[in-house]
Amino acid sequence: MAQVNLRKVVKRFGDVEVVRGIDLTIADKEFVALVGPSGCGKSTTLRMIAGLEEISDGDILIDGKVVTDFAPKDRDIAMVFQSYALYPHMTVRENMSFGLKQQRMAKAEIDTRVDEAARILNIEDLLDRKPKALSGGQRQRVAMGRAIVRQPKVFLFDEPLSNLDAQLRVQMRTEIKRLRQKVRTTTVYVTHDQVEALTLADRIVVMNKGRIEQIGTPHELYHEPQTRFVAGFIGSPSMNFIPAAIEQRGDKLALLLKDPDLSFEIPAERHNRYAGLAGRSDLLLGLRPEHFSAAAGEPRPGHGQFETRIDITEPVGIETFVYFVLAGTEICARLPPTAGAQEGKPLRLAADLTQMHVIDPVTGLVV
Repeated sequence: MAQVNLRKVVKRFGDVEVVRGIDLTIADKEFVALVGPSGCGKSTTLRMIAGLEEISDGDILIDGKVVTDFAPKDRDIAMVFQSYALYPHMTVRENMSFGLKQQRMAKAEIDTRVDEAARILNIEDLLDRKPKALSGGQRQRVAMGRAIVRQPKVFLFDEPLSNLDAQLRVQMRTEIKRLRQKVRTTTVYVTHDQVEALTLADRIVVMNKGRIEQIGTPHELYHEPQTRFVAGFIGSPSMNFIPAAIEQRGDKLALLLKDPDLSFEIPAERHNRYAGLAGRSDLLLGLRPEHFSAAAGEPRPGHGQFETRIDITEPVGIETFVYFVLAGTEICARLPPTAGAQEGKPLRLAADLTQMHVIDPVTGLVV
């Protein structure tokens, strides 16, 4: 059992509160990612779990024990940092075994743990090299191996892939996923890269200004965001937000956009959800780039068609990002290369309103 609990945890630097009373429960063997913009408090939260940062208020529990006043070495955690922090004068084997030697563990047990970790990470042929003879990805594997050999109750990762180039980050994400299948240990993973969070985590904690905005599975955060911040932060390119109004028309609801004047019928399955917003003209319509498509023939059920002029196209191989203005707002759509989008030319598009989100700008909540 290696559950991690944060209870009303607060961190202040002088008069500035950077973590504001967060509550979080991480289940045994669960992989949880903390994401958010710079300064949101995610790394500070991780460092408080590790004991590298004192908390100002609240409690942290690991395996059911309050560890708030425990030194890092007494918390039975292992941390992998953004910088590899390898000893340059030691070999890979010596780097991985150093912490175990400090614990005065028997040599046979140390060798067994190092060999097993090297096998899991596929670095067996690197054990006699020194860090200067390794690539960035190999060094990060060694850093992970140093954590694995400790067999801790909790792994803590602090943006471990941010120093790697794009291609290597993709490769290392796969390696961490593969490692996760072999070593089922409670893991807290801090990253600014939402793709890492979406692909690796069982659950994601989205933080903003020292608070938790939403906790959920990758699917929940992407398809069912609860706030405008989460809707805009999760997804790349991010969700489009378009000024809109909702109007009652007989037994139907209409979505109105200004400049140009557009009116779309809201799908029937959304009527109960949005009925209370009829008459509001200060709303935001949220649509992800993939929920636009090139229009062909009569509108499909739940889709609203309109014509626009394409400003910019960004071909990226299997798809093309196209940018245009709708209701005074720049919009990004994700289209296939065959859609016929050309810069400066008109294009008829369809918006999939079965995937729409409506945000109340007063509360910042998704309705």
